[in-house]
Amino acid sequence: MSTPAFDQLFRAAGVTGWLYAADVDTGHDLGHGADEPMPTASMFKVPLLVALCRQADAGLLDLTERVTVTAADRVSGPTGISSMLDDVTISLRDLAYLMIALSDNTAADKLLGRVGFEVINSMLEAFGLKETRVVQGSGEMLGSMDVDTGHAWPFVDPDDITRLSVLDPARTNRSTAREMARLFGMIWRDEAASAPSCAWMRGVLNMQVWPHRMASGFPYDDVAVSGKTGTMPTLRCETGVVEYPDGGRYAVSVFTRSFGTALIQPRADAVIGTAARMAVDHLRR
Repeated sequence: MSTPAFDQLFRAAGVTGWLYAADVDTGHDLGHGADEPMPTASMFKVPLLVALCRQADAGLLDLTERVTVTAADRVSGPTGISSMLDDVTISLRDLAYLMIALSDNTAADKLLGRVGFEVINSMLEAFGLKETRVVQGSGEMLGSMDVDTGHAWPFVDPDDITRLSVLDPARTNRSTAREMARLFGMIWRDEAASAPSCAWMRGVLNMQVWPHRMASGFPYDDVAVSGKTGTMPTLRCETGVVEYPDGGRYAVSVFTRSFGTALIQPRADAVIGTAARMAVDHLRR
C-alpha cells in the first residue's frame, strides 16, 4: 500500500498521521512515518502495565495487595477514581484495570508510584525499544499544560498549543508507531512477561471502553479489537491488536495531530479506525 494513500486519508480527516501495522505472528508489516518520535499521552500506561506485571512475576509486589487512594492522591480526569469524591480501597490489580479500561489517571499515578520510572525505562531498554520512554505521570503532564499556557483547561488557542510541552516528544512520554505496536506484539506472543501475566494484560486491554477510534474500523461481532488510546490537545492516538476468527492477529499503532484545535473532532477519531482497517486489510492480502 502506498504512503500517498495514507497521506490522502489523513488529510481528508483534517490531520497528519503516522502508522505502523504488523502481523503478530509472521512479522509482515506496513509503515507510514512509523519511526517518528511522538508523544504517547495516556498510552504511557501500557509500558507501566507491563512493568507492573513483571514486578509481580518476580515476586516484588502482590497484585492483590489493597491500597487506599485518598484525596491527596487524586489526579484530575473524567473517569474512574479521578472523578470520585471519597477515599477508595482497592487492589493493585483493579487499579491496573481502571488505568487501562477507563484510562483512569489517578489509578495510573498510584501504580507509577509503586513501580517507578527507572524500572519502566530499564525494561523498555532491555526490550530494544530505544525511542519509548516514560518520564512523567498523568498529574505532571496535566499540570504542565497550566504552567505552559498560564491558564487552566481548555487549550484551544493555537498559540497555547505551540507552548505545550506534552506535545513535544523530547519533553514528555514518547514512542513511535513501530515501537508501540512492537510492545503490543510482545504482549500477544507472551514475550513481555510471564504467559499468565500476558494473558491477563490481553484481557484488560480488551476491556477498554472507547469504541470511537480503532475499534470503529472493525464493526464485526467476530473481530476483536483490544487497545489503549491517548489524547492531548490536537493529539489523538491508539495502539491495539486486531484479532480475526481465522487466527490472524495484527498489532496496529496510529498517531494523529489535527490541523484544527477544536476539542471535539469526530473525523480525527474515526480516521484512526479507517487507517487501521486499511493497513490490516493490506496485511491480510
